[in-house]
Amino acid sequence: MKPVTLFYQPRCPFCKKALRYIEEARAAHPELAAVGIEMIEESEQPEVADAFDYYYVPTFYVGDKKVHEGGIMPDEVEAVLRMALDER
Repeated sequence: MKPVTLFYQPRCPFCKKALRYIEEARAAHPELAAVGIEMIEESEQPEVADAFDYYYVPTFYVGDKKVHEGGIMPDEVEAVLRMALDER
């Protein structure tokens, strides 16, 4: 399983939705609860955020690969979590 990194901002409405979609996906699919997510809040960890190539939040990385950037839908969140499960 590959780690997931999520870059977000606390006031971003798309980020709030992404966090809700993560919880909903984990509730509907218990196997997704095993996926660890490192959450990086940009203003608290700017040195970490600056080391990655993205412009919009939320942004998801699986391992070192950017897999989603910007507004996100529930099925896309589930797909990100499944990518982490499937990666070896």
